[in-house]
Amino acid sequence: VQLVESGGGLVQAGGSLRLSCAASGFTFDEYSIGWFRQAPGKEYEGISCISNSVGSTNYADSVQGRFTISSDNAENTVYLQMNNLKPEDTAVYYCAARFSDYCSTQMDEYGYWGQGTQVTVSS
Repeated sequence: VQLVESGGGLVQAGGSLRLSCAASGFTFDEYSIGWFRQAPGKEYEGISCISNSVGSTNYADSVQGRFTISSDNAENTVYLQMNNLKPEDTAVYYCAARFSDYCSTQMDEYGYWGQGTQVTVSS
């Protein structure tokens, strides 16, 4: 199982980024994918997830209305569109995979993780 994040970078407050999570080594539509982040000195935060079979999604309150998760099952890739970024969104962003039809933003429910991609939002 391999998960590779990309799309991070430096952006000004109010800007947008789209993160990608390319998956391989498992049957994509049998898994749910979650996005997590860890800001400097803070704990991991589950911010969004999507079920690749059911299509259901979930968002943390901190990103609701600004971030959108989507999945391209043909490309085995999950995207996280991040709009109206704020300095407090600065963190390393990780995607993770969970063998389930139902998504979760609890990190201990995920067994496979990518290496992370840095997102920095300047004020």
